[in-house]
Amino acid sequence: MVEQYDVIVIGAGQAGPALAARCGKQGLKTALIERGELGGTCVNNGCVPTKTLIASARVAAQMRRAAEFGVMIDGTSRVDMPTVKARKDAIVEASRTGLAKWMAGAKNVSVIHGHAKFTGARAISVNDRLLQADKIFINVGGRPSTPPLEGLDKVPYLNNISMMDVDFVPKHLVIIGGSYIGLEFAQMYRRFGADVTVCEMGQHLISREDEDVSLEIRAILEREGVTVRTDAKCLSVAQTGTGVRVGVRCASGEPTVDGSHLLLATGRTPNTDDLGLATAGINLDKRGYIVVNDQLETSADGVFALGDVNGRGAFTHTSWNDYEIVAANLFDGGTRRVTDRITTYALFTDPPLGRVGMSFTEALATGRPLLAAKMPMARVGRAREFSETQGFMKIVVDAETKRILGAAMLGLSGDEVVQSVLEVMVADQPYTSINRGVHIHPTVSELLPTLLEGLKPLED
Repeated sequence: MVEQYDVIVIGAGQAGPALAARCGKQGLKTALIERGELGGTCVNNGCVPTKTLIASARVAAQMRRAAEFGVMIDGTSRVDMPTVKARKDAIVEASRTGLAKWMAGAKNVSVIHGHAKFTGARAISVNDRLLQADKIFINVGGRPSTPPLEGLDKVPYLNNISMMDVDFVPKHLVIIGGSYIGLEFAQMYRRFGADVTVCEMGQHLISREDEDVSLEIRAILEREGVTVRTDAKCLSVAQTGTGVRVGVRCASGEPTVDGSHLLLATGRTPNTDDLGLATAGINLDKRGYIVVNDQLETSADGVFALGDVNGRGAFTHTSWNDYEIVAANLFDGGTRRVTDRITTYALFTDPPLGRVGMSFTEALATGRPLLAAKMPMARVGRAREFSETQGFMKIVVDAETKRILGAAMLGLSGDEVVQSVLEVMVADQPYTSINRGVHIHPTVSELLPTLLEGLKPLED
């Protein structure tokens, strides 16, 4: 027997529960299907647990610097990883429990645990049940990708999911992948007490960023004792008697790195291979992401794709924005589009990198006349007071329209400060509107007007 619903939401990551609740509130009979834990990557092995671990690592780092601030800690201090993990697990469980209670109380919403697979247009099978709906929303996210490295099939390794079960400090953690996930784990575990080596195939870490940003992040990590090997073109792995050996063959330095544990941080793969999408006429791109239009509709009538699985954003906040776009267009008479979204994200190292809009490299590629400014964090009073002067702020502006095109805030509270810039960009106001405000002293944001006063023509 076929069970009829108005709406089926597949996946309980960031966008799924909110969309299910909104559909139920609108009086639509809704099924929310999840094969794993409620909350998806963010709650279970992404944002929530990693930022909880980063918080513990920051406390460990601050304790080592206590004497700089005139605080004397008598006796020895150590990192108790079982306690660190227990704290992380408790916070994750609280998030999951809260989400489960929300869904249990949501009107017209039934939560079904199991693996969903399309059996036809707007038809789903799950746990030997057959479900149909007028509208189906796919929110199944992604998983860690595994690179085709020579010898990997013979070597134990960790990824961002299995790292959540680690309750010890590795003697020497070797990380393959010098992008956002890899760098957060690198600094975190160095602060916990591990030796850490990051191996990156590209010439620079986080290659999508401007070179000066990449180099400064590398310097920040190296000041803390993280070893960085870039331009590692011929990566291979092999087991040794005590751990793992990574062949890097970089342009300089030793051709191998020996470590006790290996972490792969080499990107994500969309969870689209086992959903029966072809049966429903849902098209994928060459990377396996679901193809969607500006309103997040797939090639199949009545089927939408939200979150990481659509390749239009790889963040919790872009997934949430996908929900907002769909809900506004379906229920509020909206005409919202994905392409209206201004790119913004953060790298949660310490200090963090906050990014919005274009990089300087991307802005130069447009060919338009530009103004740009850059200021070291050492000029920020708040940073000096906290002895957190690493990094810099930089911003690029269209010289003709005076609209901000992008900014990078690498330094104390950079992940928060950059959002002040975002709001001006979303409001489509000239950069001069920032200078009209009276900013609180002493804060990091108060230096934005000073930064903008230093705008000069930017050329190749």
